[in-house]
Amino acid sequence: MRSLLLAVLVLPVADSRVPAQGPAKAPLQLTEWTVPWEKTRPRDPFVDAQGRVWFVGQEGNYVASLDPAAGTFKRYEIESGTNPHNLVVDKSGRIWFSGNRNARIGWLDPATGKSTIYHMPDPAARDPHTMTFDKNGEMWFTAQFSNFVGHLDPKTGKVRLMKPATKDARPYGIVIDPSGRPWFDEFGTNKIASIDPSTFAIREYVLPNARTRPRRIAVTSDGTLWYGDYTRGMLGRVDPKTGAVREFPLPAAAQSLPYAMASDDRDRIWLAETGVQPNRLVGFDPKSESWISITPVAQSGGLTIRHMIFHAPTRTLWFGTDANTIGRAVVP
Repeated sequence: MRSLLLAVLVLPVADSRVPAQGPAKAPLQLTEWTVPWEKTRPRDPFVDAQGRVWFVGQEGNYVASLDPAAGTFKRYEIESGTNPHNLVVDKSGRIWFSGNRNARIGWLDPATGKSTIYHMPDPAARDPHTMTFDKNGEMWFTAQFSNFVGHLDPKTGKVRLMKPATKDARPYGIVIDPSGRPWFDEFGTNKIASIDPSTFAIREYVLPNARTRPRRIAVTSDGTLWYGDYTRGMLGRVDPKTGAVREFPLPAAAQSLPYAMASDDRDRIWLAETGVQPNRLVGFDPKSESWISITPVAQSGGLTIRHMIFHAPTRTLWFGTDANTIGRAVVP
C-alpha cells in the first residue's frame, strides 16, 4: 500500500442559530411493511432498477427483497456469522452487503442466490460498516471499531485500507461529493474527513464543539457537507471550500439523537430523530433555513432508524426500523 498523507484542519467556531420554523410542518405520506422474520433488525433498504427493495437482516444473517406493490418478501441465506450491516445495489444489479462480524464484503446474485466474497487484507479490519459507490463504480466503505476506511475495486477485487490519524475515530457514515471525493464522519470524535481518491490520503476536519459526535453524513448538489450531531441534537453544515460551519437545532433539540440521514433531489435534508418515541422523520430546507416537515413513524414507533436513502425516480425515502419494519416516505 502506498504511504498515506494525513492532515488535520481546524475549522472556525460554529454559528449555532435557531432555524426558522417556517410554515406548517407538513407530514410525509408514510407506509411500513412488517418483515416476517421477527427480531432480525431489518435495515438499510435500497431500491433496484426493477423496483424491488433490498435489505439485510443484521441479526438474522440474511439478504432479502420486498415487492412493495404485492407486499411480499423473499429471503436469501448468507454465511452464518456475517451479521450484515449495510446493503447497496450497483448499476449491474449486484446486491452488495457488508459482513460486520466476519471481516468481509460480499455481493449476492439474485438469479442464483450465490454470494461472491471479498476478504479484508488486514484481519484487524474486522467490521465493514457502511458502503457507497462513486461515479466510476468503485466502492468506498467504513469499518467503525477497527478504525479503517476502505476502497474496493469490483473489477479486480482488490481492497485497500486506510487509517485516519485519530485513534478510535470510529469511521461511520460515508458519501461521495459531486467531484467524486469520499467524505465520512468520525463518530468517536468531533471530526469529519475526506479521502483523496487519487492518493488515498485522508484529511480530517475538526468541528468546533468538542462534544459534537457526527453519526451520519449527507451531501448536497453544491458540495456542501451536512452531519447530524448525535449528542447535541444539531444539524451541521460544512463548507468544504472555506471550512465555515453552521449548526441548526433539531426540532427535538438535545433529545433528538439524530441518526439516519439523507438529502433529496431538491437539496433538502432529512433525518430520523431517534431520541423520541415514536421516532420522527424531520425535513430541513437549506434555502429557507427552516424545518419544513415532521412525521412520526406511528405504525411501528421505529425504536431506532439507523440508515436512510433517497430514491430519486420515485421521490421516496426508504429506511429500516428496529421495530422490524421497512418504511417508505413519499417526499413532496
